[in-house]
Amino acid sequence: MERRIVFFGGKGVGDDRPCFITFEAGPTHDGLPSAKRLASLAADAGADAIKFQIFDPDRLIADRSQLFSYEVLVDRETGATETVSEPLYDIFCRRALADDEWVRVKEYCDSLGLAFFATLGTEEEIRFVENLGCDSIKIASADVNHFPLIRAAAKTGMCIQLDTGNSTLEEISAAVDIIRSQGNERIIIHQCPSGYPAGLESINLRIIQTLDIAALAVGANLIEKTITLDRTTRSVEHIMSLEPPEMKEFIQSIRDVELAMGSAERVMTKEEDEKRRQVRRSVFLTEAVNRGKKLGDAGVEFKRPGTGLGPDEYESMLDAVFVDDLPQGRMLTREDLS
Repeated sequence: MERRIVFFGGKGVGDDRPCFITFEAGPTHDGLPSAKRLASLAADAGADAIKFQIFDPDRLIADRSQLFSYEVLVDRETGATETVSEPLYDIFCRRALADDEWVRVKEYCDSLGLAFFATLGTEEEIRFVENLGCDSIKIASADVNHFPLIRAAAKTGMCIQLDTGNSTLEEISAAVDIIRSQGNERIIIHQCPSGYPAGLESINLRIIQTLDIAALAVGANLIEKTITLDRTTRSVEHIMSLEPPEMKEFIQSIRDVELAMGSAERVMTKEEDEKRRQVRRSVFLTEAVNRGKKLGDAGVEFKRPGTGLGPDEYESMLDAVFVDDLPQGRMLTREDLS
């Protein structure tokens, strides 16, 4: 099977590469200071990238009274939650920054060595991040069928990250075809459950990190995780986000799993080879032999260590003859036979 590597942010994403870790701050910042603070924490934790959401609320939402319901954490000890409803328009207004503020956020991320990219909603926003020098665009799962937007993003040549929550395979395939029709093969598909997080009716916040690690174990090349300054913030998505003390631990857990998983190919280290030789067996003579005698006619036994001729080699060399006279108790090697 062909293994494709997609490059962005100066790093490769794909098989045989370290998992690319993105921290999502789009829904959890509330202005320029918190956006920069979250970027600083992401860089300190060792993340590869940080993602924001650049949406113009007036261009995105027609009905300003449309309500959106979500859960907030009200008690850390018990995990008790509360359902909050507020206009979706107000939620997006909290995330909105002026163009000059986004420029400052991007420049700050650059100074930290942190790749910056964003989920976008209009062609104007695509042109804006293109002018910012971004190398990737995220398409929200809600826009998987927004072919004009996807086509415009693909034309830039930037890496297209396609969210797929609530999408059918047919919709995902159609979106990928649109991207490829523009000659763009820099595509990353995100597998994500709908809901933030899924299954809030039986809240279990500790399972979230477990699920991310499980994704790595089954072959995920990129993991995206939302971060917050405070999980109890009364706003959308904070409840399932990592707080500052957890960010480094999260990334270290991923790196530890990668180290433990090793390679798909069985590679024997020098230390492992030495250890197995000590517990395996070699062929030893139970009697003295003369030069020219066949191995198969000699009395032998199999004892540790396995640093000589192995039992498997013995069976394939029964017709080999001894090149010298050898004493009883000798551990045989290939050099003893011809």
